Amino acid sequence: MNVLQALVLGLLQGATEFIPVSSSGHLTLVPWLLNWTFDPTLKAAFDALTHWGTLAALAAVFWRELWGITIAGLRTLRGPDRQEASTQAAPWIDCFRARVRNDAQARLAWWIVIGSIPAAAIGFALEDFFEMLFGAPPIVSALLLVTAGLLAFSEWRGGQGRGLEDLNWIDAIAIGLGQAAAIAPGISRSGATIASGLVRGLRREAAARFSFLLSTPVILGAGVWQLKDLIAHSEWAGHLAPLAVGLLASAVSGYACIRFLLNYLRKGKLYPFAVYCALAGTACLLISLSR
Repeated sequence: MNVLQALVLGLLQGATEFIPVSSSGHLTLVPWLLNWTFDPTLKAAFDALTHWGTLAALAAVFWRELWGITIAGLRTLRGPDRQEASTQAAPWIDCFRARVRNDAQARLAWWIVIGSIPAAAIGFALEDFFEMLFGAPPIVSALLLVTAGLLAFSEWRGGQGRGLEDLNWIDAIAIGLGQAAAIAPGISRSGATIASGLVRGLRREAAARFSFLLSTPVILGAGVWQLKDLIAHSEWAGHLAPLAVGLLASAVSGYACIRFLLNYLRKGKLYPFAVYCALAGTACLLISLSR
């Protein structure tokens, strides 16, 4: 992997992780189209570092919200305080429920936890199956068409004006299932989660914000999971320049695209991204048939 390739793939990772066009799909199809081949050990190291780059982008945009949500969630786990003990002889679970019910940030923290469970469970159970899909560009191309359909349907069907304060546990599970489906390369994680939020009646901006917050544990988990490959092999140490370029490029493009999408979805629709996915998926399918 040279520096130019690292720059292209790092920019793609950061941009398409958040713009609803599938980062995994692009990182599979672009090297395939350009006939780029990489050492598996180096590619694993690169993937780990670019995931940390996109995580840095999320932290840069949402660090205040993430900090507040984390602290609020942890507060719900403590035992009854003096006031609670003096006003009611309630067990810990009743105190927990009351705190979650009365604190919007605490509710959001637990909706993120609940929404992260489907992706963690399905990813762990079907890891080998999803790994196989990364080696099948025609399937990835077809799944881009699925992403196009999801985006178009959700824009037509969804968006009824609910905000994050109206989110409930059913919404969290539905959006979490969308995130789990996006483990398959070609299904956009942000697209599937935003689409699920719209179908559940969330406003576009609220659906996008929850999608980004929900992605934090998954991206962190992916980075930690891939870190074992980075630590287990020393060959990557001779490729510090492209790895550093990929890390920086993914962080910068990720930050810019989060800002862009949050602003765009205040008034803009998802149809342009659906059209792009449909065109890209169709083109790659035709190329795969010709090859």
